[in-house]
Amino acid sequence: MKTAEKTKITVATVINAPVEKVWNLWTDPKHIIRWNNASDDWHTPRAENDLRVGGKFLSHMAAKDGSMGFDFTGTYTTVELHKQIDYTMDDERKVQISFASEGNTTSVTETFEAEQMNSVELQQAGWQSILDNFKKYAETSGKLETLYFEISIDANAEKVYRSMLDEKHYKEWTAVFNPSSHYKGSWEKGSTILFIGTDQNGNEGGMVSRIKENTLNRFISIEHLGIIQNGKEIMSGPEVESWAGALENYSFTEANGKTMLSVHLDANEEFMSYFTETWPKALAKLKVLCER
Repeated sequence: MKTAEKTKITVATVINAPVEKVWNLWTDPKHIIRWNNASDDWHTPRAENDLRVGGKFLSHMAAKDGSMGFDFTGTYTTVELHKQIDYTMDDERKVQISFASEGNTTSVTETFEAEQMNSVELQQAGWQSILDNFKKYAETSGKLETLYFEISIDANAEKVYRSMLDEKHYKEWTAVFNPSSHYKGSWEKGSTILFIGTDQNGNEGGMVSRIKENTLNRFISIEHLGIIQNGKEIMSGPEVESWAGALENYSFTEANGKTMLSVHLDANEEFMSYFTETWPKALAKLKVLCER
């Protein structure tokens, strides 16, 4: 008996970036976690990628409110550098991705076999949204690199979340960055919040930010919008451009009474080594506060 052919769906976009950059952002897990979502209420907190024929990949996709999540997994069948990637999902559906270089632009086309539970229109819209999100990320990335830190804390997620945001405790664990570190504003989603510290001359500096997401005991996303210099909020100019849109994301994952606190944050080249040195110390201090 002849097997019915599966419906194939195609989505595509043109990205204003060379294919080498597009390929790297598409395949590197530290970048996959930044763009692999179809809507703002979902994210990919973890990604693994063994980019070779026979290699496997995994993207854990989850609702930011913690209500649901799943592993998107598969095995590569074709990997042709800067040109094509084919893989078979664990449900045996096949996907083909082509990268066509046109100088400083790159066309990306995905063709995938449809599943039976959702309409073709819904599936196409979902995959196109992810691809559009990738286009946006690829065209704006480059000025910042994403750093990752994590720490296991012997306390439940509620206590870690509460302790991290508590005004008194916040001053204690962030004193690693600046002894006078504190914040002004609200942690509610959509609120503006100022992260402030004073220098040796008593001048205030810091960041003007927005709480992009805040899901109780599960996830916080901070988007940096501007800077504070000498006590004044500055929202435009060269120094602001190097930070505008930078994200600082916290994920709280609880298991057996312990919490894995994961931090993804954007940093420009000037602060890379400083953050690499200071963030582990700050998280270690937070761990002590949560466990006492």
